[in-house]
Amino acid sequence: MTEPLDVVRGTLDLMILKTLSWTPMHGLAIVRWIERASEAQLQIEEGALYPALHRMEHKQWLVAEWRYTEQGRKAKYYRITTAGKRQLTAELSRWARYTSAIGLVIAAQSSSAPTSR
Repeated sequence: MTEPLDVVRGTLDLMILKTLSWTPMHGLAIVRWIERASEAQLQIEEGALYPALHRMEHKQWLVAEWRYTEQGRKAKYYRITTAGKRQLTAELSRWARYTSAIGLVIAAQSSSAPTSR
């Protein structure tokens, strides 16, 4: 089995917002969804998830409320706000530009490399 990939700096917020764009979820459900969606190639540590959720809540991209899980446990459910949806759109655009630029670098031919003087 292949070792999980590290989460690229700046992508955790994007993944959380995308995950919550369909339905409110609690932290563990967010982690599990990202792991399933990435076919276990990405694993989010709780030590990174909860500070990100709190930061996004502070920025009013998310709101949270206490509810009960399907197993009857009390958990904090996060829901994306209108501001969070706007941020998701901006993050998706930025990610598309970033991956396009990286693709250009990777596809560049040696003839486009700068010459030394």
